Order: sequence, then C-alpha cells, then structure tokens
Amino acid sequence: MRFATIDFNGEPRAAIDFQSHYRVTPFGDLSQALRAFDGDVMALADITEFESVEAADATLLATTKTPNKIICLGLNFTDHVAEMRHDRPPFPTLFAKYPLTLTDPFAPIIKPTISNAMDWEVEIGVVIGKAARNVSEAQALDHVAGYTVVNDVSFRDYQNRTSQFLQGKIFEATTPVGPHMVTRDEVDDANDLAMTLSVDGEIMQQGRSSQMIFSIAETIAYVSQILTLEPGDLLSMGTPSGVGAGRDPQRFLQPGELMESSVEGIGALANRIVGPGSPMS
Repeated sequence: MRFATIDFNGEPRAAIDFQSHYRVTPFGDLSQALRAFDGDVMALADITEFESVEAADATLLATTKTPNKIICLGLNFTDHVAEMRHDRPPFPTLFAKYPLTLTDPFAPIIKPTISNAMDWEVEIGVVIGKAARNVSEAQALDHVAGYTVVNDVSFRDYQNRTSQFLQGKIFEATTPVGPHMVTRDEVDDANDLAMTLSVDGEIMQQGRSSQMIFSIAETIAYVSQILTLEPGDLLSMGTPSGVGAGRDPQRFLQPGELMESSVEGIGALANRIVGPGSPMS
C-alpha cells in the first residue's frame, strides 16, 4: 500500500494512493495521521470517512511534513566513506534535521547566494510506525510504517566550517521527501535496493542500499537506546558514492539544473534548482 500527503483545498492531508485516485483522510500530513493511530498503518487504511481526488489533479507534498524527529546518518555507505576519505565509523554517525528543512517531492529548491557548494545525496527514508524505545534489532522492523525517498541536499562549505554537520544540513526547504510512503510489506528487502541520482539526465549516483554499514534494523535499535522514536518520525539512511564533493574536480548544483533521485520500488523525486528571485514553478 502507498500513502502520500496531498494538498486538499489548501491544506495538507494524508491520503491513500489507489493509482487512479487518492482517498483523502480527515487528518493532516502522514506524520500526523500516524500519530493519531499510534502508528497503526492498517487502521489508517481502514477509515471510512474520506474524500476522493483524481490522481491527475493531486498536488503531492512532502510525505512527512511534521515529523517530531528527523534523524539522519552520515557516512553510512562503504563506497561513500571511501570517496570522502574517512575511516569506517564504529558507530552510526547521527545528525538531525527539522521540519522547516523539508520540502515537497517535485518542488523547486532555491540555491542560496551564501553557499557555493550545494550538493546532492539520494537516500532511503524510513517512516516510523509504532513507537520504539529500547527495541532489539530483531524487533526493530516491526516499528517501521514504510519507506520513502529523501534527498539530503547538503551545503558543503557550511558543513565543513566545523566538525559538526548540522549547519550544512538544515537550510530551509531544501530536503525533498516523497512522493509516497510504501508500506513495509511491499518492499522485499530495503537493505538491498538500487539507488540513483541524476542531474540534467547525467547519472551522478548509482548504488545499492546493500552497501549500508548500519542496516535499518541496527539503526532503529541503536537510536531507540537514546530516545523514543515516535509514529511519523523520519530516519534518513545515508547515501552511496557519487556526491559532488567527492568528485575530482568537485561538482555542485547550479540554478536551472534538474535533480532526480530514485529508489527502486519506492519512488522518485524531481527538483529543479532555482536562484533567489526565480519564479517558483
């Protein structure tokens, strides 16, 4: 089953994808809907109060617009660790984002004038269903509602100002999420999916999630030792090699370019980079 967040009369609403149309729930975005049902995806799918929107008329928004937490992994793919000339980390490298950092799956992304190193990172997003606190690795996937696509757009000049990643990762409205959340039962093995990113049709990243150093289950178990993962929270699992900062010479995003990010069986994002003052359409 596939869920989305769509614009319904100017408001975000969680919706179920029936291919030809979306069944719109009475809740806000998907994070809010999952919180309302304590992460029970099937109960959300079974609600009887709904409206319908034709797929062709639907405007897709960030699948999770209001997660309480967005936790990301850096340096979690073996080939990406190598291209960035880092040692293999002994523990997950964690950093946070905030809801204001997120944007819609097909929205233009503004390149800020203060950064000259806007980079791409296609990632698998894990949407938490049932709350997770001190769960084992064997239990961890029972707490997953589904998977989505994330692009952890990064501003390397700001990221590298200090040893902490945060300031290069949280520029407002720069991290697209979506276009759908695919429930866990529809994904055979999220730890072995093809991941691709292109810029103006040129393939920049092409890898598989089997290169992850810390699996999804390991990550959930680890993070749940530190804090409670709640329904609607988002984990972003890191990126394979091919980022702009790892190239020689380095290559960064410029206004006018189209960035497309895809994960096998989950979906694809398409975001045009624009300059400040450009028409946002």
